[in-house]
Amino acid sequence: MSWPFLYFADERLSAAELCAARLDGDLVEIGEGYMPTDAVETRELRAGSLRTRIPATLALTRGSAAWIHGAVADPPPRHIVQRTALRRGNYVRDLRLDYRDQRIAPADVQWITGLAVTTPVRTLADLVRDLHAGERTLPLIDAMLAWRPDLAAATADALDAGGALHYKRPAVRFLRARAQDDVTR
Repeated sequence: MSWPFLYFADERLSAAELCAARLDGDLVEIGEGYMPTDAVETRELRAGSLRTRIPATLALTRGSAAWIHGAVADPPPRHIVQRTALRRGNYVRDLRLDYRDQRIAPADVQWITGLAVTTPVRTLADLVRDLHAGERTLPLIDAMLAWRPDLAAATADALDAGGALHYKRPAVRFLRARAQDDVTR
């Protein structure tokens, strides 16, 4: 499929032509491709820019999903993906991807221009649970909550209604406190 605002190496232009256009200021990098400098960067363009790298059996999660949704400005150095297929497939390892094999539920995934991405609620839930597991996700959490302040309460409710998960209780407490802070402001 040809995208009018996305350019990939060796589709319409060679890699050298794309780099020259970038140096001239006509194009900027986005994901795995390039877009015109004056085009508005949307979630559809961000998702479309990764279509050559992410197969349909994987969903972008955590920081990668936050970038696709537009909560953070820059993509992570390694995109985090999680399996959406029922069965484990023959997955070719890519050093640019952080692969998680546990299957993600279809209800936690939305499709943006043919790319599976976790919903904002699931994205925030994963980031908060990762925070309590010792990962440095607080800047991403703050960005998600600045993007959509109502997300804290919705995510806490979703975690409460869901099944057993690692770090679920501290994540719900954290999100309820953030939702309360947002109400009192």
